[in-house]
Amino acid sequence: MTQIDHQIHSLRPDASGSKAFKIIAFLYGIAAYLVFFVTILYAIGFVTGPVVPKTVDMGTDTPTAEALIIDLLLMTLFAVQHSVMARQGFKAWWTQFVPRPIERSTYVLFASLSLLLLFWQWRPLPPLVWDVANPGLAVTLITLSFAGWLLVFTSTFIINHFELFGLHQVANHLAGKWVEPPRFKTPLLYKFVRHPIYLGFIIAFWAAPTMTAGHLLFAAVTTAYIFVGIALEEHDLVALFGDEYRQYKQRVSMLIPWRKSV
Repeated sequence: MTQIDHQIHSLRPDASGSKAFKIIAFLYGIAAYLVFFVTILYAIGFVTGPVVPKTVDMGTDTPTAEALIIDLLLMTLFAVQHSVMARQGFKAWWTQFVPRPIERSTYVLFASLSLLLLFWQWRPLPPLVWDVANPGLAVTLITLSFAGWLLVFTSTFIINHFELFGLHQVANHLAGKWVEPPRFKTPLLYKFVRHPIYLGFIIAFWAAPTMTAGHLLFAAVTTAYIFVGIALEEHDLVALFGDEYRQYKQRVSMLIPWRKSV
C-alpha cells in the first residue's frame, strides 16, 4: 500500500447509488479503517515487543519444522492477498461484485484481517541470532525501529493517508464529489527515495536489539516481499505514467537516498 495506491486511487469515484447506500458505504469505510488502525498499532508491538499480549517471539511452542511451515504459510497468505488484490486486472474483475467506492476499503480490510491472522497464529522460533548487551546500543536500535514506523506513517500522510486507506473515497462518494484524474507527484520524501514507506518498514523490522530466529524469518521474508512488491508496483506506475515515471526512476533511488534529485 504505497505510492501506486495513491496515484491510481485518485481516479474519480462512482457517484451513483442511493443516499442509504452512500451512508452504509461511508460507515463501512470507517469500520475498515478502524480495523486497519488497530492492526498497524498491534504490528508495532508485535515487532518491537511492548504492550501487546503476543509478539513475534511469543506463542504456542511448536516443533521447529512445523513452526517454520506455519509462519511461511501465514506470510505467503498475506503477500498473495496484498499483491493480487492490488493489481489492476484483479480490480477490473473484483469491482463487478464490489462497488467501486468501497473497493479500497475492502482491500484494506482484507489486508488487515490477514495480518491479524498472522499475529494470532504465529509460531515463535526462539534461538537467538544476536542479543545486544550494551544498553546504549540497545536503546539506539529500539529508537531506530520506532523511527522506521514514524517514517511509514509520515510517508502515508505526505501522499494522502486517508485516500491510501479508503476513507477519502467513501467520503467523496457520500458527498457526491468528483476527484481529479491522477497526476504524478513526488512530494517531500519522495524526492529522495521512491519508496519511503517500504524503507520505513525495513528499518522497523531489522532494528532489533534482540533478534531471534523467528524475528529474523519475519524480517527476511517481509523484506523479500517488499522487493517483489516494488517490482509489481513500479510496473503499474510505468503503465500509468510512462516516461514520466521512467525518468523518475533514473533520477531517484529506490530505497537508499544516494542519488541527487534534480
